[in-house]
Amino acid sequence: MSSTGEEQTAAQTRAQAERAQVRAEAEAYRAQNKIDRAKARTLTNMVWALLACFIVVAFLMLVTWRPKEERVRAVDYTPQLAEARKVAPWVRGPEPMPAGWTATSATFRAPQQSPITWHLGIVTDQKKYVGLEQSNVTSNGFQTDKLGKTEDDGTATVAGVVWQRKTLLERKNEHALVLIGSGVTTIVTGNAGYPVLETFAATLR
Repeated sequence: MSSTGEEQTAAQTRAQAERAQVRAEAEAYRAQNKIDRAKARTLTNMVWALLACFIVVAFLMLVTWRPKEERVRAVDYTPQLAEARKVAPWVRGPEPMPAGWTATSATFRAPQQSPITWHLGIVTDQKKYVGLEQSNVTSNGFQTDKLGKTEDDGTATVAGVVWQRKTLLERKNEHALVLIGSGVTTIVTGNAGYPVLETFAATLR
């Protein structure tokens, strides 16, 4: 074979090898591209599936969720009130308790030396707080201890008795009725508003 023929044969062989390499590379690219698309579809499907799950869970929570009502822990204050009156006849309590109201705390302290104190905490039927505070201390110290800083806000006449109205400056939307007489300070306080406080004061016996 002449040198020219050999060169032609070698050139054809190289051309065939190059074409084969190009085809192999093209097939490898298509195969990799197919794999990449499959992965992308799988990831997309997973994202949509998770999103669908979140939507279903959120919907179920929205449908089935109910706000938890704060449970009021009631206490029977009457035995303690009776015992307190044996030591301090001036101690007062609601007779009767307004309908739907619940006593939640009661504390009587009678140390060997004064002061004597009586506390009764109540939640109204509107979930407002009303507190009764009494002591044989008639100075401003007892009021300050129970109410903090206050501002006089006129008076209220309850069952013919004049109480001093006070606005509590350190507690939002809280007020008090204060009655001082016969060596006793009686305070009715809470966030239920003056009319409710006055209604409660009228039940005290």
